[in-house]
Amino acid sequence: MMNEKSQSVWMEDGDRREDVSPWEENVSGRPDLNRPENNGNAMTEGEGAGRGSAQPVMGSAPGNADTHSAEKETSKDRNVQPGMGSAAGSRTAQQGTGSAAGSGTAQQGMEGRFVNGDVQKAVENNAWGAPAPGANRPAQGNPARMETEETKRMKDNFDFFGPAAFLYAVFYVFCMFRNGSGITFPFFVGGSLLFMCLSLSKLGITLKKGSVFYMAAMVLLGISTFCTGDARIIFYNKLGCFLLMMSLLLKQFCNTQNWKLGKYLVSIIVMVIASIGELNRPVADAAAYRKSGAKKMDRRVWYAGLGLLLGIPLMLVVLLLLASADAVFRQMTKSIPESINLFNIFSVLWRIAFVYFASYALIAWLCSRQIKDEVVDRRNGEPVLAITITGLLTLLYLVFSGIQIGALFLGRMHLPYGYTYAMYAREGYFQLLFVSILNLIIVLVCMSCFRESKVLKVILTIMSLCTFVMIASSAMRMIIYIRYYYLTFLRILVLWSLALLAVLLAGVVINIMKETFPLFRYSVAVVAVMYLALSFAHPDYIIARVNVANAFHSNTFMQSGNGRNRVSPDAVEGGSQKDVLEGSFFLTSMPYQDYFYLRGLSADAAPVLIPYLKELGYDMEAFYAKNAVVYAKDNEICGGVSEVDGFGYYWMRHMQEDTENFGIRTYNISRHMALEAFRRQRQE
Repeated sequence: MMNEKSQSVWMEDGDRREDVSPWEENVSGRPDLNRPENNGNAMTEGEGAGRGSAQPVMGSAPGNADTHSAEKETSKDRNVQPGMGSAAGSRTAQQGTGSAAGSGTAQQGMEGRFVNGDVQKAVENNAWGAPAPGANRPAQGNPARMETEETKRMKDNFDFFGPAAFLYAVFYVFCMFRNGSGITFPFFVGGSLLFMCLSLSKLGITLKKGSVFYMAAMVLLGISTFCTGDARIIFYNKLGCFLLMMSLLLKQFCNTQNWKLGKYLVSIIVMVIASIGELNRPVADAAAYRKSGAKKMDRRVWYAGLGLLLGIPLMLVVLLLLASADAVFRQMTKSIPESINLFNIFSVLWRIAFVYFASYALIAWLCSRQIKDEVVDRRNGEPVLAITITGLLTLLYLVFSGIQIGALFLGRMHLPYGYTYAMYAREGYFQLLFVSILNLIIVLVCMSCFRESKVLKVILTIMSLCTFVMIASSAMRMIIYIRYYYLTFLRILVLWSLALLAVLLAGVVINIMKETFPLFRYSVAVVAVMYLALSFAHPDYIIARVNVANAFHSNTFMQSGNGRNRVSPDAVEGGSQKDVLEGSFFLTSMPYQDYFYLRGLSADAAPVLIPYLKELGYDMEAFYAKNAVVYAKDNEICGGVSEVDGFGYYWMRHMQEDTENFGIRTYNISRHMALEAFRRQRQE
């Protein structure tokens, strides 16, 4: 039986007939498959199919074997008119009526039309997206996107993925809650990798070749995090762990052998954003798993987990109420309410929920395999365009490179009037760094978007060689500037970036000559190795050691009337401090004086700064006071934050804040060394 409101349009295309009912399309998204040749019934209003009358369909009657032959034998004269019916073999266009076998109808509002007796197939203009004639039509009720084998396995094994994601979320909170750089961070990294490996095993996926490098780099970044107190290094370490984990996941679920940097970055962004649409999957999969009745014994585990999830917060709330109600009980549990409050409870529960849903959704989206493995070759651009642009730039770079070689490298530079070497060096290194990065991007774009051309390859090679000169010029300028103004983290970072850029550019030059060179894997390895070297080098320690070695020391101070240290004028005008600087790497005659920068260094600098402060006559007991700055001001021994006799107390206060919650879970090697250095100075 067919619904009274539905209509069918039968069209003739050789011997093939198609139902392109717009009403069925609008409801189910697929054409009606209730055809006469499939079920032997023709839809009429009580009349035989051979009459071919078109009336509103009220029911169905047995089909006639002559129905199909009647359509074949129709006359070439086809009338299209708004009528209530037509003779057998004619095609009618009617409004609001049904159709019978043997007559073709075109319904008003559809885009199928009949021109000169030919049928413009409705599939070409059908707004409901009917499949092409002869295409395999999915059965009515099936989803538009078929589930992958991994998705089915994930749903079938919800008894593993659900609890595993929850335990991973709890483990994250234990390791990371108010503890961004403790000893638990490398354990969290290891736990993340374990969770990934167990999930892949449950999905039937084995680790691909090259995965060990990603995992080893992540573990080393985790170790570096709890070995340093530098917040900048800690941030970059965590960012590196995130990017490596995302790349590692893509490597397992996709064929990334021929992927390039752009494909990786776009895929990571798409993966993070698109997985938001899977946040409901834990709830949906849990409901489906429970409805299936599989492994009923496992429901006890879920009830136990739900009981813990609800019972622990309730127990903490009751604990706070009881502690406020009885003095004896409050004394016994004094330390617990100090560390537990409603805000912390809410923060912990929020983090558990977020990590649980996010981790489950990420795996669920990856199982759908929506990222295509193949890489589209977009090198279809006209190389003449690239040759023209890069050729002009290369000519300019050749002239500039010649000036740099003669001025900086051969020592034939004549400075403009009013310039010093320090001013000249400071003026250009950031610009040259930017131009070097821009050139690297231009070369990569030309290699990815334009057709192969020998002329273009030659120009890109020359441009890359000129970029090497610019990198060297920028590095030389930065070194000259450091020799006048000493070290900072930004200056070290610039030199590191230039070295990294030079090594990456060498890989690009090789890729220009040899297209099969694995540039992305080379880049990942170079960035990982060089960044690990920077991370474990502890830049703040290097900065403190170099700058303090060239700063004022005890022999350059004299005592003032109130006991505070003051700089000796003889030392500044040309005394012992200048003698120390003569013949050194640095070109300035003035000692290091940026004490405001020193007071912001991390605990990595403690092995250098604590002995230096002791040498300058600082009262090291200030560190054990509640507030080092307040202690120094109350005793009138604290100068300004930028002065040699005041910056140390501000740095001590900074160390007090960093080590305030120091314990087993928050243990950090750099902070531990700082505490030990303070303890040794106190005992001496």
